[in-house]
Amino acid sequence: MLIEIPELLNPAQLQKIHELLEGAKFVDGKLTAGMAAERVKHNEELEQKPELLQRLYRILMASLGHNARFRSFALPYRVADFIFARYQPGMRYGDHVDDPIMGGGKFRTDVSMTVFLNEPDSYEGGELVIRTPFGDQKVKLAAGSAVVYPSRSVHHVAEVTRGERLVALTWMQSFVRDPGQRELLFELDQAREHLLRTAPDEEHTKAVDRSYANLLRMWADL
Repeated sequence: MLIEIPELLNPAQLQKIHELLEGAKFVDGKLTAGMAAERVKHNEELEQKPELLQRLYRILMASLGHNARFRSFALPYRVADFIFARYQPGMRYGDHVDDPIMGGGKFRTDVSMTVFLNEPDSYEGGELVIRTPFGDQKVKLAAGSAVVYPSRSVHHVAEVTRGERLVALTWMQSFVRDPGQRELLFELDQAREHLLRTAPDEEHTKAVDRSYANLLRMWADL
């Protein structure tokens, strides 16, 4: 299962990110690729400049922290530092799965996220294509919107033929390792939140709330 998060970043945040990235140096993305991904990765990534990166991280992490839909779906335990990737004409990223362990062995990758930073009509190609049990899903969202999906999914980025594709990427270790369990919890939590807003004192609301809490307690991996 994958979900889209519209307007994760507001226009002011997007503008600030573009201001910070203006004139910044991007380097060959193969420098951060694993052995398998190195063969199919053709993009550029923002050079490691700690002060600049920290300013960018603060903007994105503040948005994640305040987004209830993201928290409900990902149930994030640890979140990796963002990578900023650029695709110019002729660049692409072939089929791959994300590395299972990141941060120098510090955390497992359960959930992946792509935040789109350029408007979709400003470049051609560059769709994120995620393989699912129901076929390939192509994702190309408005600037500031994000897609979140299981890290074990095979996916690729189609070749950019015009313009520039700019995205921010991160990975999470979830409190719940199994993607099927996370999907059930997400669906239950959406129903729970609706009931808590519309019928907070009803017994069925209390039952759903208890069930969600106890399933999360049962499945949480700490």
